[in-house]
Amino acid sequence: GPRPADGAAVRPAFTWVHRVRYGEVDAQRVVYNAHYLAWCDDAVEEWFASLPFSASDLGWDFMLKRATIEWTGSAGLRDDATIEVGVERWGTTSFELGFTGRVGERPVFTAAITYVGVAPGTTTTMPAPAEVRDALGEP
Repeated sequence: GPRPADGAAVRPAFTWVHRVRYGEVDAQRVVYNAHYLAWCDDAVEEWFASLPFSASDLGWDFMLKRATIEWTGSAGLRDDATIEVGVERWGTTSFELGFTGRVGERPVFTAAITYVGVAPGTTTTMPAPAEVRDALGEP
């Protein structure tokens, strides 16, 4: 599918909403750039927590390999930032998730994050279990 970092909207499989906190806003009165990537992490954490199984129970974990982000706007104090996430690509041991962030209907950012599947507690790569792939869906 289209890569979210190129400005295309993802087909969201999961949506998470975050209310911007005082400590996330910088001297320009907008959310400091590093927080957007943390919000992507939070959205993935909540998506996985919503599944009927735990990845670790399946003997699988994943780690971030690459992240790109592009801003089209900004969020400010007490805004509700809606983060939508969906699978953009499945590889042999890696997968890419696409993210769109908005405040109301106003676009704020897009991101693409590539993760690599690993055996828990190691950096030994391994494919995602079928249960994970089925639960997250196809691009």
